[in-house]
Amino acid sequence: MEKFRVGLTRDFLAPNGELALGDIGLQKLTTLSGISVEFFQERLSEVSEKQTQCYDAIISMAPRYTRSSFGSADLGLSLVARLGVGYDMVDVEALTEHDVMLTITPDGVRRPMAGGIVALLLALTHKLLAKDHLVRAGKWQERTSVKATGLTGRTFGAVGFGNIGREVFHLLKPFEMVHLAADPFVKPQEAAALGAELVDLETLMRQSDVVSIHCPLNNATRNMIGQRELSWMKPTAFFINAARGPIVDQAALCDALKEGRIGGAGLDVFEPEPLGKDDPLLALDNVILTPHTLCWTDECFLRMGESAIESVLAALRGEIPQHVVNRRVLESPGMRAKLEANRSRWRELARREKN
Repeated sequence: MEKFRVGLTRDFLAPNGELALGDIGLQKLTTLSGISVEFFQERLSEVSEKQTQCYDAIISMAPRYTRSSFGSADLGLSLVARLGVGYDMVDVEALTEHDVMLTITPDGVRRPMAGGIVALLLALTHKLLAKDHLVRAGKWQERTSVKATGLTGRTFGAVGFGNIGREVFHLLKPFEMVHLAADPFVKPQEAAALGAELVDLETLMRQSDVVSIHCPLNNATRNMIGQRELSWMKPTAFFINAARGPIVDQAALCDALKEGRIGGAGLDVFEPEPLGKDDPLLALDNVILTPHTLCWTDECFLRMGESAIESVLAALRGEIPQHVVNRRVLESPGMRAKLEANRSRWRELARREKN
């Protein structure tokens, strides 16, 4: 009986062949005799049909998945386990139609991403960029000209109150801020139990001293924050986006920053990515820019990797993993047949190894 084949997209490897993210817990797979682990031979922006036909499970990072990624043939593929919480690069319907589960790794991302957002918040309110520039320019005597903002009693508004938004509020508790949240899928009593007041988007934008975007990118949230919404903000307020660039009208945000209609911004995501060399955001001194890496720490990579690997092992054992995005696929006869075949295969491989 053939081993299970698990593939990892080529972007997990640096040009020198080493793991680009460091330790992601792969030894939990590579030490099992019934599983063969290998990296894709090619690094493609879109996963090809040739690649998906090869594996029982795929651990994926950045590449896109479209209908062309699967073709028309029956697939042995049971799972695509994506590192991260976003999946806008995946055609979820195409996976569902081909009886393939999609999982994400929210437990691995939650604390590192929330910590990064708090780091941006502190850097913005403490004017770290401006203070750094003073020192480098030899203008020490002008240090009283940089006025920082204290957080006690200020209002933090989270647009989206899921895993990451809640973790941010948890980390902010010692700062004694007022917490507002806007999320159509959350009940007021649920927010109140976590120390936040649930309000509509306009109220949040008008009252917050810091507005932070935590919602996923979808048809409802694309360009959700535009010129009108930015005009609701206080001129002293800060804006943070570490979710997805297209949630915000980037040109409108750039204009608001350039004209001083808001106090500043911290941005980890953009449209497009990477930013062009002549993008006007690069000329502004009231914005902190990071290259969609805000949560990238050794802790984050290891936790995400371990979460994805747990999903792979569950699927290969014929079980339903945690954090399945397209749960409708679980009712599919084809998916149920794949899981049953995996269970039988796993038991047989275990029996042979024992003997």
